[in-house]
Amino acid sequence: MTPAFFFSLFLSMTVVSLRAAVIKDPSDEFLGASAIIEKVNADISKGLVHGDIAPTLTKNADPCTATGCKWPKSGSHVTVPVSISSVYSTQERNIIISALLTFHESTCIRFVWRTDQVNYLYFFSGEGCYSYVGRQSRGQGISLQRNGCLFQSTVQHEVLHALGFHHEQVRSDRDQYVKILTENIIPGQESNFEKVLTNNLQTPYDFNSVMQYGRYSFSRNGQPTIVARSNPNLDFGNAFQMSANDIARINRLYEC
Repeated sequence: MTPAFFFSLFLSMTVVSLRAAVIKDPSDEFLGASAIIEKVNADISKGLVHGDIAPTLTKNADPCTATGCKWPKSGSHVTVPVSISSVYSTQERNIIISALLTFHESTCIRFVWRTDQVNYLYFFSGEGCYSYVGRQSRGQGISLQRNGCLFQSTVQHEVLHALGFHHEQVRSDRDQYVKILTENIIPGQESNFEKVLTNNLQTPYDFNSVMQYGRYSFSRNGQPTIVARSNPNLDFGNAFQMSANDIARINRLYEC
């Protein structure tokens, strides 16, 4: 039996609600990934790129998936070893595991428990919700703060970063689909809207992506910071789970 099988078996014995969590504000359960992340990360003093990306030496400015930061594929699957901090309760660990197993359902990504692998993902309760973009050298952390970040959508969001994906509103062709209203952005937060040279994998801009931030993200005055060109009144950034396009991009990037 494969490591992925045992990973799945562990969850089946202690399954919990995918969206259950121990949270400070019960209303957070009804927020999408972007709103939760922005709320939890609002008071973080550590410098993050685009709101929830841990900076590397290159500050994640380059599309690293073309130069070696994809997770390696062996056969038909991409195996990603994981380790989860013992600080989390059983319920909290199972929320993370449940979210990881959603990738098994529709992609070739397979998460397995880390044994002695050098490269792996380490989930820990840091200050806020954040991740690196793409596979880094040796173990890399994904922070999922207890009492705030433990939802299916936020786990999927940060794992998508670790697999090599940026936010939707910073993709290279975003100006065709959205308008960034810089006059409404909190001073000092403008860098969160800087475009990245992304590989869009021939998939359309997706307002339903779990990687799409909301129209009021980082607003200084309660006015929109991101507006859809096709419909200025369109609401977005409320995804509770990966969209069909999110899944398609994983499968195209990793040739599933």
